[in-house]
Amino acid sequence: MTYAIDIQVDESVSAVVDAEALVAAVTATLRQQAIDAAALTVVITSDEAVRDLNRDYRGIDGPTDVLSFAAREESDDAPDIALPPEVAAELASYLGDLVIAFPYSERQAAHFGNSVTAELQLLAVHGTLHLLGYDHQEQAGEDAMWSLQEQILSQFGHGALARRDYEA
Repeated sequence: MTYAIDIQVDESVSAVVDAEALVAAVTATLRQQAIDAAALTVVITSDEAVRDLNRDYRGIDGPTDVLSFAAREESDDAPDIALPPEVAAELASYLGDLVIAFPYSERQAAHFGNSVTAELQLLAVHGTLHLLGYDHQEQAGEDAMWSLQEQILSQFGHGALARRDYEA
């Protein structure tokens, strides 16, 4: 299995973010889903940066915990683009980007009595599942996604974090 997981953390919180724990959570998700090769970026940033992205891309003017930006959208009307083979191969494994609001995550962790690392791992798993096509708009999809999160997070001793709602 070949994974390229790029963790980018705002300098202001880099001392308290365990990048290795995030890589472990994403890796566990990819392995659980039997993905052989994948690349993605995880960005840990401010509530303000996530709020701007949430407003610009989802039309919701407020922060959230995690945003997932898939590199590929399945669409029948998407144009076919001819790319050099080496570029096409590299892009084929690129799943997309996750953007996590650190302060929002910190508040969620405190609200639920969890460590910030456990919270960030939950959000990394959740976001990665979105990049892989999972959704929780309908109840059946939510049940499947939350079940997978619980299975994956149980490896780290915090499967119980997998299902809950929170508004910071």
